[in-house]
Amino acid sequence: MSEVMVVLVDENDTPIGAMEKMEAHQKGLLHRAFSIFIFNENEEMLLHQRALEKYHSPGLWTNTCCSHPIPDQSTHTAAVHRLQEEMGMQCEIEKSFHFIYRAELDNEMIEHELDHVFIGYTNNNPTPNPSEVMDWKWMAIDDIILEVNDNPHVFTEWFKIALPHVLMALDSNKVNTTFDK
Repeated sequence: MSEVMVVLVDENDTPIGAMEKMEAHQKGLLHRAFSIFIFNENEEMLLHQRALEKYHSPGLWTNTCCSHPIPDQSTHTAAVHRLQEEMGMQCEIEKSFHFIYRAELDNEMIEHELDHVFIGYTNNNPTPNPSEVMDWKWMAIDDIILEVNDNPHVFTEWFKIALPHVLMALDSNKVNTTFDK
Protein backbone atom coordinates (compact mmCIF):
# COMPACT_ATOMS: atom_id res chain seq x y z
CA MET A 1 0.00 0.00 0.00
CA SER A 2 1.43 3.35 -0.99
CA GLU A 3 1.86 6.23 1.44
CA VAL A 4 -0.57 9.15 1.23
CA MET A 5 1.32 12.29 0.31
CA VAL A 6 0.37 15.90 1.06
CA VAL A 7 1.51 19.05 -0.71
CA LEU A 8 3.85 21.21 1.36
CA VAL A 9 3.24 24.90 0.64
CA ASP A 10 4.48 28.35 1.62
CA GLU A 11 2.16 31.03 3.02
CA ASN A 12 1.17 32.01 -0.56
CA ASP A 13 0.04 28.43 -1.31
CA THR A 14 3.01 27.87 -3.61
CA PRO A 15 4.00 24.19 -3.58
CA ILE A 16 7.47 23.62 -2.11
CA GLY A 17 7.49 19.83 -1.93
CA ALA A 18 5.55 16.77 -0.85
CA MET A 19 5.68 14.64 2.27
CA GLU A 20 3.92 11.60 3.69
CA LYS A 21 0.78 12.78 5.51
CA MET A 22 1.60 11.38 8.95
CA GLU A 23 5.13 12.82 8.87
CA ALA A 24 3.81 16.27 7.88
CA HIS A 25 1.38 16.14 10.82
CA GLN A 26 4.06 14.95 13.24
CA LYS A 27 6.46 17.71 12.18
CA GLY A 28 3.78 20.39 11.92
CA LEU A 29 4.83 21.48 8.44
CA LEU A 30 2.52 23.80 6.48
CA HIS A 31 0.58 21.83 3.88
CA ARG A 32 -2.47 22.22 1.65
CA ALA A 33 -5.85 21.05 2.92
CA PHE A 34 -9.53 21.64 2.27
CA SER A 35 -12.70 21.84 4.35
CA ILE A 36 -16.24 21.49 3.03
CA PHE A 37 -19.27 23.08 4.68
CA ILE A 38 -22.66 21.94 3.34
CA PHE A 39 -25.93 23.72 4.12
CA ASN A 40 -29.58 22.89 3.44
CA GLU A 41 -32.49 25.19 2.56
CA ASN A 42 -33.30 25.53 6.29
CA GLU A 43 -29.87 27.16 6.72
CA GLU A 44 -28.67 24.17 8.73
CA MET A 45 -25.07 22.98 8.49
CA LEU A 46 -24.25 19.30 7.96
CA LEU A 47 -21.90 18.16 10.73
CA HIS A 48 -20.32 14.78 11.21
CA GLN A 49 -18.74 12.99 14.15
CA ARG A 50 -15.37 11.48 13.29
CA ALA A 51 -15.04 7.71 13.58
CA LEU A 52 -13.24 6.42 16.65
CA GLU A 53 -10.64 4.76 14.41
CA LYS A 54 -9.36 8.10 13.03
CA TYR A 55 -5.66 8.74 13.71
CA HIS A 56 -6.43 12.07 15.39
CA SER A 57 -9.48 13.83 16.80
CA PRO A 58 -11.57 10.62 16.98
CA GLY A 59 -15.18 11.02 18.11
CA LEU A 60 -15.17 14.81 17.70
CA TRP A 61 -17.79 16.75 15.75
CA THR A 62 -16.69 18.77 12.74
CA ASN A 63 -17.70 20.23 9.39
CA THR A 64 -19.15 18.11 6.60
CA CYS A 65 -15.85 16.89 5.20
CA CYS A 66 -12.15 17.71 5.08
CA SER A 67 -8.91 16.23 3.79
CA HIS A 68 -5.86 16.98 1.64
CA PRO A 69 -5.27 17.00 -2.10
CA ILE A 70 -2.42 14.81 -3.27
CA PRO A 71 0.41 16.22 -5.38
CA ASP A 72 -0.71 17.20 -8.92
CA GLN A 73 -4.41 17.09 -7.94
CA SER A 74 -6.54 20.23 -7.91
CA THR A 75 -8.00 21.12 -4.54
CA HIS A 76 -11.52 21.27 -6.01
CA THR A 77 -11.19 17.80 -7.58
CA ALA A 78 -9.91 16.39 -4.29
CA ALA A 79 -12.78 18.00 -2.37
CA VAL A 80 -15.47 16.64 -4.71
CA HIS A 81 -13.91 13.16 -4.56
CA ARG A 82 -13.57 13.19 -0.76
CA LEU A 83 -17.16 14.39 -0.23
CA GLN A 84 -18.34 11.31 -2.13
CA GLU A 85 -15.85 8.97 -0.45
CA GLU A 86 -16.40 10.14 3.13
CA MET A 87 -20.03 11.33 3.18
CA GLY A 88 -21.47 9.38 0.23
CA MET A 89 -22.91 12.53 -1.31
CA GLN A 90 -22.52 14.85 -4.24
CA CYS A 91 -23.41 18.50 -4.62
CA GLU A 92 -21.98 21.57 -6.24
CA ILE A 93 -19.31 23.18 -4.08
CA GLU A 94 -17.60 26.51 -4.56
CA LYS A 95 -14.38 27.75 -3.02
CA SER A 96 -15.15 30.64 -0.71
CA PHE A 97 -11.80 31.51 0.91
CA HIS A 98 -8.67 30.04 2.46
CA PHE A 99 -6.84 30.59 5.73
CA ILE A 100 -3.79 29.29 7.58
CA TYR A 101 -3.97 27.75 11.02
CA ARG A 102 -1.81 25.74 13.37
CA ALA A 103 -3.21 23.56 16.16
CA GLU A 104 -1.67 20.91 18.39
CA LEU A 105 -3.85 17.82 18.53
CA ASP A 106 -3.98 14.50 20.34
CA ASN A 107 -1.54 11.69 19.50
CA GLU A 108 1.32 14.21 19.11
CA MET A 109 -0.15 15.48 15.84
CA ILE A 110 0.07 19.09 14.66
CA GLU A 111 -2.30 20.51 12.07
CA HIS A 112 -0.52 23.32 10.22
CA GLU A 113 -2.60 23.86 7.14
CA LEU A 114 -3.42 26.29 4.41
CA ASP A 115 -7.09 25.33 4.35
CA HIS A 116 -9.21 25.96 1.23
CA VAL A 117 -12.85 26.27 2.32
CA PHE A 118 -15.61 25.10 0.00
CA ILE A 119 -19.31 25.77 0.58
CA GLY A 120 -22.19 23.87 -0.96
CA TYR A 121 -25.93 23.55 -0.67
CA THR A 122 -28.16 20.49 -0.85
CA ASN A 123 -31.22 19.03 0.81
CA ASN A 124 -29.95 15.49 0.33
CA ASN A 125 -28.85 13.50 3.35
CA PRO A 126 -25.45 11.80 3.36
CA THR A 127 -24.72 8.08 3.33
CA PRO A 128 -21.42 8.24 5.21
CA ASN A 129 -18.58 5.75 5.16
CA PRO A 130 -18.65 4.13 8.66
CA SER A 131 -14.84 3.87 8.75
CA GLU A 132 -14.74 7.70 8.53
CA VAL A 133 -17.97 8.86 10.20
CA MET A 134 -19.75 7.54 13.29
CA ASP A 135 -22.68 9.99 13.21
CA TRP A 136 -24.01 13.04 11.39
CA LYS A 137 -26.67 15.70 11.81
CA TRP A 138 -28.07 18.88 10.31
CA MET A 139 -27.81 21.67 12.87
CA ALA A 140 -28.95 25.30 12.93
CA ILE A 141 -26.09 27.79 12.92
CA ASP A 142 -27.24 29.48 16.14
CA ASP A 143 -27.33 26.09 17.87
CA ILE A 144 -23.82 25.28 16.59
CA ILE A 145 -22.48 28.57 17.97
CA LEU A 146 -24.05 27.87 21.37
CA GLU A 147 -22.72 24.31 21.43
CA VAL A 148 -19.20 25.39 20.44
CA ASN A 149 -19.23 28.01 23.21
CA ASP A 150 -20.67 25.63 25.83
CA ASN A 151 -18.78 22.46 24.86
CA PRO A 152 -15.73 23.33 22.76
CA HIS A 153 -14.07 20.02 23.68
CA VAL A 154 -16.53 18.04 21.50
CA PHE A 155 -15.45 19.83 18.28
CA THR A 156 -12.30 19.58 16.19
CA GLU A 157 -9.79 22.40 16.49
CA TRP A 158 -10.01 23.32 12.80
CA PHE A 159 -13.80 23.54 12.95
CA LYS A 160 -13.67 26.01 15.84
CA ILE A 161 -11.10 28.10 13.95
CA ALA A 162 -12.91 27.97 10.57
CA LEU A 163 -16.45 28.58 11.84
CA PRO A 164 -16.20 32.38 12.31
CA HIS A 165 -14.64 32.71 8.82
CA VAL A 166 -17.45 30.63 7.28
CA LEU A 167 -20.10 32.73 9.02
CA MET A 168 -18.49 35.92 7.68
CA ALA A 169 -18.41 34.44 4.17
CA LEU A 170 -22.10 33.52 4.41
CA ASP A 171 -22.99 37.01 5.62
CA SER A 172 -21.12 38.63 2.75
CA ASN A 173 -23.28 36.71 0.22
CA LYS A 174 -20.19 35.54 -1.66
CA VAL A 175 -21.51 32.02 -2.05
CA ASN A 176 -23.99 30.42 -4.39
CA THR A 177 -27.22 29.28 -2.71
CA THR A 178 -28.45 26.84 -5.37
CA PHE A 179 -29.86 23.69 -3.77
CA ASP A 180 -29.69 20.16 -5.09
CA LYS A 181 -33.11 18.63 -4.48
